[in-house]
Amino acid sequence: MEYIQNGIELLIGFIALLFMTKVLGKNQLSQVTAFDFISALILGELVGNTLYNDEVNIKHILFSVLLWGSFMYVTEWLTQKFRRTRPFLEGGPSIVINKGLIDYDALKKNHLDINQLQLLLRQKGVFSIRECHYAILETNGTVSVMKKSPYDYVTKKDAGITASSPTLPYSIILDGEIVKDNLHIIGWNDQILMNELKKQGISKVEDILYAEWNENEGLYIQPYKDQKK
Repeated sequence: MEYIQNGIELLIGFIALLFMTKVLGKNQLSQVTAFDFISALILGELVGNTLYNDEVNIKHILFSVLLWGSFMYVTEWLTQKFRRTRPFLEGGPSIVINKGLIDYDALKKNHLDINQLQLLLRQKGVFSIRECHYAILETNGTVSVMKKSPYDYVTKKDAGITASSPTLPYSIILDGEIVKDNLHIIGWNDQILMNELKKQGISKVEDILYAEWNENEGLYIQPYKDQKK
């Protein structure tokens, strides 16, 4: 009888979740916001945790799923009906790279560090921040990228240019600190780095938000400037 009871509860929970999915609509996984993700987890937990609780019956499962689903439905309805509720309930996109410059305040606001930003950019095929003109952090945690004109998606074959081997950029300064491992990989030491910085009018590593080196294009630097803490 215990197995039969669990089976019935599981079936009822499955039907209830399926019903709520149909009511709330379908989203592709890449479009799910943090709120949607947490809500889906809670819906699953409501069913899962009640299966092995003897004090909870089918009515409790249905009530919990339908009530939480109703909360989600009302939230979705509010964001669709009233545009002003969207920034609070769904959040909004943030420009994290603006006209080629990293927006340090936007990174702090979204609890994002430069390493995470680089990861998101690489997932979009951008391996160097210098290639990026705009980068927008979307509400689902992905980044939309607009490349600078020289790095736009025009093939060298189309332009009649002889292709050269691509080189990987190395981050050598992050958040005012030298990345020693990468510095050694490119064959530099602290003295060589400081000499290169002085050539560009920078005397302290702490004044630099981000710096990278590429064999084909040399050193790229973005100081903190007005974005300094």
